[in-house]
Amino acid sequence: MIDQNTNLLVVSAHAADFVWRGGGTIAKYIKHGANVSLVILSYGVRGESNDLWNIEGQTVENVKKIRRQEIEKAAEHLGIRQMEIWDYEDYHMKITDERMERMVCKIRETAPHHILTHGFKDAFNPDHETVGKFVFDASVLSTSNGVRIDGYPTAKQARLFGFEPHQSEISDFKPDVIIDITETYEQKEAAMNCFKAQKHLIEYYGAKAKLRGNHARRVSGNNQYQYAEAFSRCFPYVGGEFN
Repeated sequence: MIDQNTNLLVVSAHAADFVWRGGGTIAKYIKHGANVSLVILSYGVRGESNDLWNIEGQTVENVKKIRRQEIEKAAEHLGIRQMEIWDYEDYHMKITDERMERMVCKIRETAPHHILTHGFKDAFNPDHETVGKFVFDASVLSTSNGVRIDGYPTAKQARLFGFEPHQSEISDFKPDVIIDITETYEQKEAAMNCFKAQKHLIEYYGAKAKLRGNHARRVSGNNQYQYAEAFSRCFPYVGGEFN
């Protein structure tokens, strides 16, 4: 059940990943009262802003400016109020001890029940794989009493879910979890349309939401499901009964 006691942390490698892969789910959690925190690790200047680099005289700072505007508009459509952009260099992204400690602190600060980030395998995008392992490791470290950081008490182990990668089949992706986003799809669509730097992906991810909506109907028998997003599990389901 999603309510005001639910904490969700979303970690996006680049500017728009959180929208393409999880925008409808994020909006749904916010709509139902959850506390959602978003961390964007980079603007995606080097690897995910190709359309902007076709402009003569383009600069890194101008690309960042445009991407920040896109991020802020998209976040507004989804209802996100707690957002940080860490501005790391992408393609390829490097994880240092300092960055690991920063992520551990963020996890302990937000005490998430669920973390939504990249999966461990993503063909043609090494940053996504790096970030998936980075966040997983940080989540484990955040639970250890021996990893001592002043002012940040240990957290309980969060449930981690990986975004569906762009090249699903090539990345051996299995949709372990499918979330119905019918009630928030219009918000996701509006957020996707903010990213003119990657406008070629808007139609693709609209079609993907319909495809996963079809799977949601087939698996559940609920014909109200029209749009959905799929995720992989990093940990198995644990409970006293099947769910």
